[in-house]
Amino acid sequence: MVKYKVEWSIEARLDLLDILDFYFQRNGNATYSRKINSKINKSISLISRNPFSGIQTEMDSVRAFITGDYQIIYEIIEKTILIVMVWDCRRNPEDKIIPNQKKK
Repeated sequence: MVKYKVEWSIEARLDLLDILDFYFQRNGNATYSRKINSKINKSISLISRNPFSGIQTEMDSVRAFITGDYQIIYEIIEKTILIVMVWDCRRNPEDKIIPNQKKK
């Protein structure tokens, strides 16, 4: 089994940091943030070994992997997985637009 290389967009890194910071501020400690970070990183490791395991989007090369309350939006580019966005599914979808998706 070939393991794909994983790269992060700046946007995706900021998404994850925002999520982790939100729970750190809300809870007053990093315990829950570490748990979320671990869960998301384990999911990304799974994606790197099974890149077509995510749900296909309208764009052929872009998929969404759901882990708990989060979606990891990623693009498959040759032997690389580009993490495009990390989305908290409890948020209002109007707050953010998936790349190449137009707001109605």
